[in-house]
Amino acid sequence: MTVAAQTPQHDWVGQAAVATKGRWLAYRYLVLRRLSQIGILLLFLSGPVLGVWITKGNLSSSMTLGVLPLSDPFVLAQVLMTRHWPELSALVGVALVLVFYAVAGGRIFCSWVCPVNMATDLASWLRRRLGLRTGRAPAHLRYWLIPCILAASAITGVTVWEWVNPVSMTHRALIFGGYSALGSVAAVFVYDLLIAPHGWCGHLCPVGATYALIGQKSLLRVSAQNSSKCNDCAECYAVCPEAHVIPIALKGKEGASPVIQNADCTLCGRCIDVCAPDVFLYTHRFNHKRV
Repeated sequence: MTVAAQTPQHDWVGQAAVATKGRWLAYRYLVLRRLSQIGILLLFLSGPVLGVWITKGNLSSSMTLGVLPLSDPFVLAQVLMTRHWPELSALVGVALVLVFYAVAGGRIFCSWVCPVNMATDLASWLRRRLGLRTGRAPAHLRYWLIPCILAASAITGVTVWEWVNPVSMTHRALIFGGYSALGSVAAVFVYDLLIAPHGWCGHLCPVGATYALIGQKSLLRVSAQNSSKCNDCAECYAVCPEAHVIPIALKGKEGASPVIQNADCTLCGRCIDVCAPDVFLYTHRFNHKRV
């Protein structure tokens, strides 16, 4: 049975979870993710809006309180390919980012930090509400884009992806103005809504692919530990932006680990939210207990 065939037909995914666990437990990780994404934006906006400079820069490169540098690894890789040597603070910032996401899970960036995720989540919700089931995205193109972009940066001498990257363009637009750049987010929204379900984050974005590679062996994981309670409602498939990561953990052969090992998992926690019988939970990669 395919994931598409398993997807529930009713509009309100999570209704059973609300009835069983209450509204907070059925939406807690979604709410916490939005607070995280908005809170990070506010850290950057506090300077230009309020004159209180907590964090300077954007998601590509930033400095918090004048002492904590953070830099995007994919941006640094492009800079190196242009044969420009970055400042020491950028190297320190990348090292800190690599360590954090290698432990916490690379794609936690996509679901808990990236502002474009709010647009793609909205597109996914609208697809369910409108009953749109058409469209298909090119599989794994995001991983092929990484070497192509790095090669283009080496040839042109500029950080190619930063000219079109919706993530950094959106952040710069919100922080520094120039809101025409938000058109890139609108394009991503339309693409996910009408052309390819979960198309941008799941198949095209090389930034997300980079963080997936960083977090391949991360400690934090989602587990279908209580898989024996599964009632086959398939609501986890409906909300998961990377639904292909679920089957092995949830319905794997006897002896298979319930831990979602696939680095494509965004650790968004929506499968935990919408599951009425509480099959899923956050855990660590070494917890192979199945109930």
